[in-house]
Amino acid sequence: MNARIARRDFLKTMALGAGALAVPGLGTAFAKKGSMKPTRKLKIGHTCITWGTFPRPEAAATLDAALKDISAEGFWSYETFPEVLDYWDQKGELVPLMKKYPVPLQSCYITPNLLDPSKRKEEIDRVIRLSKIVQKFKGTYIVLAPNGVKRDTYNFKEHQADIVSALNDYSAAVVDLGLKTGFHQHTGTCVETRDETYAVMNSVNTANLKFAPDVGQLQKGGADAAQVVKDFLPLVTHMHLKDYKGWDAYVGYCPLGMGVVDIKGILDMCESGGQKPSIMVELDASKNEPMTPLETVKITKAYLEKLGYKFKA
Repeated sequence: MNARIARRDFLKTMALGAGALAVPGLGTAFAKKGSMKPTRKLKIGHTCITWGTFPRPEAAATLDAALKDISAEGFWSYETFPEVLDYWDQKGELVPLMKKYPVPLQSCYITPNLLDPSKRKEEIDRVIRLSKIVQKFKGTYIVLAPNGVKRDTYNFKEHQADIVSALNDYSAAVVDLGLKTGFHQHTGTCVETRDETYAVMNSVNTANLKFAPDVGQLQKGGADAAQVVKDFLPLVTHMHLKDYKGWDAYVGYCPLGMGVVDIKGILDMCESGGQKPSIMVELDASKNEPMTPLETVKITKAYLEKLGYKFKA
């Protein structure tokens, strides 16, 4: 992909999107009387994977760059992997880093095995150990994600009972620690499609396990993301806010407002749903990125500001 052309397309799309958002009548669901400015209550954070921050030593080291940009752009919180926190903590550098960039930790992402009952006790212990790391650094939410599978040979119905049982065990362990948790469907895993997501969420113990969807992943997996959020809105306590374009950059995803996900409609529902979910913007890292992470963050932030969201000064 030609980076210069991609950059031009980004800016052109954003200009068109900004114009659409400025049309009178849009965004009035939460408008104050006599004002076209929507009233937004949710404080939006950002995940760190946009900077390539994953639980490998060389990738974990990018947490510094991620927190620098997330803090500078005024996002209210961040999400990463507990292994990343542990990597920095073992070096004695996490607390200084978090003081340097004063954006609070909100949530962490854990992927336990949902399919193999023989590994259940070991996985429960791992979930507890990782959750305690999150708790140590004042995080409040654990995103429980499904493990990967070979989708072309995978049969969900054969594993549904084990998936539900595992999620019930893991979520109970997290809640017992005093943390909140939610299920996060994902493409390329044992829970990807709309029907698989519904089957899981209609079967798990929702007293412990809420819903923490990735709306971009839902769209990429063939679902209408906004409809899924609507159907499970009372259970939505956390979200990865991601747009999907289906191009060759960012694993098909894109900055907010440039894709096909009904971002505004989803946020409107979250604002009115009563749960006050923690919202984490996310854009997957990829090779040959047409823009830097910070440039994508600025585009997304501008889109959210047009919707009425405020960021730290």
